[in-house]
Amino acid sequence: MEKYVVLKKKDFNDFIAKLALMQTVVAPVKKGKKSFAFQEVTTGKEIALQYIPTILPPKKYFMPQQETIMKFNKAKFEWTPVLEYNEITIFGVHTCDLAGIQCLNMVFTNKPKDINYIVRKDKITIIGFECNAYCDEFASCAAMDNHIPNGGYDLFFTELNDSFIIHVNTLMGEKIIEEISLFSKANDDNLKELEELRTKKREIFKNELNTKHSDLKAVFENSFNSKVWKDIGAKCVACGNCTNVCPTCYCFDIKDEMNLDFNTGSRIRVWDSCQNEDFAKVAGGESFREERANRQKHRYMRKFNYPVDKFSRYFCTGCGRCTRTCMAQIKLKETVNALAEEKK
Repeated sequence: MEKYVVLKKKDFNDFIAKLALMQTVVAPVKKGKKSFAFQEVTTGKEIALQYIPTILPPKKYFMPQQETIMKFNKAKFEWTPVLEYNEITIFGVHTCDLAGIQCLNMVFTNKPKDINYIVRKDKITIIGFECNAYCDEFASCAAMDNHIPNGGYDLFFTELNDSFIIHVNTLMGEKIIEEISLFSKANDDNLKELEELRTKKREIFKNELNTKHSDLKAVFENSFNSKVWKDIGAKCVACGNCTNVCPTCYCFDIKDEMNLDFNTGSRIRVWDSCQNEDFAKVAGGESFREERANRQKHRYMRKFNYPVDKFSRYFCTGCGRCTRTCMAQIKLKETVNALAEEKK
């Protein structure tokens, strides 16, 4: 039987303060006029409960932008693996970002398994937070079927009139509820209010694309020679913003950094982007995707086509970050709709 508890809104600040005493808490915080970022908090007053997706998704805690994976000493022929992690709780993760974390979990737990990622993942507690309305016009979470919670969290908060109703999903979630004695058991009225909210969401959240969720793969399978790619390739400035902010992009580069003694150093893993010209270069300087149009096509295929064959799901979560951050104003929804129109 599913377990739900209730937290009064007046007790939210105390909840975050007590949670921060258990371990480090990160949550969405307002940055400037319309930007938000996950950062460490100690009270509920610091948290932006109503926010558009953060500049960087929570993936930055699961696969850091820069991570030391080995120390070496050439003179002594010593290579020492390094595992960097912190025990943290991420509060306020939207359903689109929960879907992004699920995608990363699939990738890094698939053979060959990434031990660094797996250990770090197991040290992170996730508290989701439901969007009761659209973040903004760039979101396409309904089209990607990510507007309703679908697991991947320890606790999940939904805001009601004067309280939050919380789904307790794991043993860690139960531990938090037990140790922070601010919760009461959800009653029938609370559950009815939750059901009414979800019913209302079905009216608010509609498919934002002009094609069905189930037909997206076919659209991309038939788009390899589409004129759309040339159009967006002509606009693209190859800045890589779209991949840096994407919750499911996981490409990385490995670099060895030598110390001044030229014997010791570190092996570093850093984020990389398929939008960089050097990404697909091979020996001799040849590039498989020299043109920006081909690099953009590859990015879209990695969201809507290739992962369906391997993982049976789309790797676009509908968060809208790539559109918000694109310097050339390439819009994901416009691109997909244009491809779908061509197919018709």
